[in-house]
Amino acid sequence: MSGNREAEDQKATAQPPVGVINLANSLTVLRIIIVPFFVYALFHLGGTSTFWRYVATGLFALASYTDRIDGQLARNRNTVTDFGALLDPIADKALIGSALIGLSYLHQVAWWVTIVILIREIGITLLRLAVLRRGVIPASRGGKAKTMVQGFAIFFYLWPLPAATDNARAALMAVAVFLTVVTGLDYLKNAIRRAD
Repeated sequence: MSGNREAEDQKATAQPPVGVINLANSLTVLRIIIVPFFVYALFHLGGTSTFWRYVATGLFALASYTDRIDGQLARNRNTVTDFGALLDPIADKALIGSALIGLSYLHQVAWWVTIVILIREIGITLLRLAVLRRGVIPASRGGKAKTMVQGFAIFFYLWPLPAATDNARAALMAVAVFLTVVTGLDYLKNAIRRAD
């Protein structure tokens, strides 16, 4: 009798399954949708228009802000899903990758910087897919710091700033590259552990 009552209590307190369609995941999808508009603004009029650079910077900032709040919303509302945990870094890489390729094409960021970052980001994304059956590996604090520093560095390269700021921007990008490599190696180590 008591066993049946306990089972009923468990059913009453059980949380319903979290659906894929929720506010946090919608913001992540929005970030992906923004990417082509950002690319258009960055390259419009050959990338030399100050106005369109402001537009591109604004779109990049908006997309980056959605990255900041979608995870918080998912945790606060208990709507964390494997779909969101997997899609979020893909959205980040689409935004960061398009920005870096665009800036390198416009001769404002060295191609080797873009290549190093993209190799790491694409490699880790493929690794995430490979270990998905064993569970999604969530982003670490180091990975979040890497994304934040990358975002700031790209923001200051997108924003039309005077040449006097070139060294400061380059230093910030160097920190971003360092964090990109270090966190990539850390993620690889964690993935190998999970595979064992």
